[in-house]
Amino acid sequence: MSNEDGVAQRPEDEPGTGVVAAFGKQLKLLRVRAGLDRAEFGKRVGYAAESIASIEQGRRIPQPRLVERADEVLEAGGVLVALKEVLARAQYPAFFRDMARLESEAVELYAYDTLLVNGLLQTEEYMRAVLAMRRPLLDEATIELRVAARLARQEIFSRWPAPLLGFVLDESVVRRTIGGRDVLREQLEQLLLIGHKRNVELQVMPMERDDNAGVDGPFTVLVRKNNEQFVYTEVQGHSHLQTDRDETRQAAARYGIIRSQALSPRETLGFIEKLLGEL
Repeated sequence: MSNEDGVAQRPEDEPGTGVVAAFGKQLKLLRVRAGLDRAEFGKRVGYAAESIASIEQGRRIPQPRLVERADEVLEAGGVLVALKEVLARAQYPAFFRDMARLESEAVELYAYDTLLVNGLLQTEEYMRAVLAMRRPLLDEATIELRVAARLARQEIFSRWPAPLLGFVLDESVVRRTIGGRDVLREQLEQLLLIGHKRNVELQVMPMERDDNAGVDGPFTVLVRKNNEQFVYTEVQGHSHLQTDRDETRQAAARYGIIRSQALSPRETLGFIEKLLGEL
């Protein structure tokens, strides 16, 4: 088991194994049968020949649009499309796949973070900086996979009906220069943009607060359409998805207290603008 960023990733979760490798072999078989070389096939589906080679060799997980287009071009009759959903889930470490699915179904999501900017809020450069810092070191293929997966999760901001989203970040999170000042500046600018969305409440928990109900660490509360609640926690390479009603109710109540102790969304935007002016 590992954390969201792929530490101690298990072999069956890596590119080149399982469904990813099987899809690559099937794609190559259909392409060769159609009499297309990688360059010509890539031109028809909008990808470079090198990318097609990576997919066929199981080193890269194809995006849903490529799967659909490949099925059409190769006249696969739905054989490739049938694997689209499984492939989408394969881009995440095994332990995170249930959480990714719940995120995609959530009508409400509330997160408290104490060390890093929440993955749903991260810029691409911030993601790369975080992933590059992992120990043991991640290879470039895994980093690219994790970046693509995290960017895909940010679809939650364009979904309709729009889910209600709340994020409370410890002040240290927005001050920590992950990747350097330029990366932090870009990240703070993105927080401002997201913080202005009507369905998002973005708040900062000041370090000077005498009372902080979040001393037990970061967590995320998710709510589905049927009001079913889940609580997700992650620490030192281990994750836990809580479904017990009492536990989830208490976590939701705790988040409410944290939110009341933090700066208001309007105060938070002003605080972030001030930080930007200091960089």
